[in-house]
Amino acid sequence: MQPRISLVTLGVADLPRAQRFYEQGLGWTPSPAGNENVAFYQLNGMALGLYGRAALAEDAHLPDAGDPTRFGGITLAHNLPSKDAVDALMAEAERAGARILKPAQDVFWGGYSGYFADPDGHLWEIAWNPFFPLDADGNLSLTAE
Repeated sequence: MQPRISLVTLGVADLPRAQRFYEQGLGWTPSPAGNENVAFYQLNGMALGLYGRAALAEDAHLPDAGDPTRFGGITLAHNLPSKDAVDALMAEAERAGARILKPAQDVFWGGYSGYFADPDGHLWEIAWNPFFPLDADGNLSLTAE
């Protein structure tokens, strides 16, 4: 298998609420590929989907755990070029309705990061990592120097 993720789909309790958070709150542009049941957003080299949590669980043939306050074993990370950019995005997310779980701060591995939960409890780490440079388009580079 080639190492690649093409699409991350987040199960949401209320699709219109989730769309408002990402579109109006964070300024993301929806893709015309979505419809009344699913929303898609083009990211750098991949896409993010929002789909009903129960329907997503059913599609995977799994029961819906349904508790967004418990850790689900995954975080999504958005890396930025500076500490100031991290602080600005954390503030933007909070204004949009995110719940700040860990305010941005210097961290043990030498970077700067904070965590928020979107309205459905999905965890986002917002980080500046001096060891993972970003290219001109904001893409993460894991190449060793």
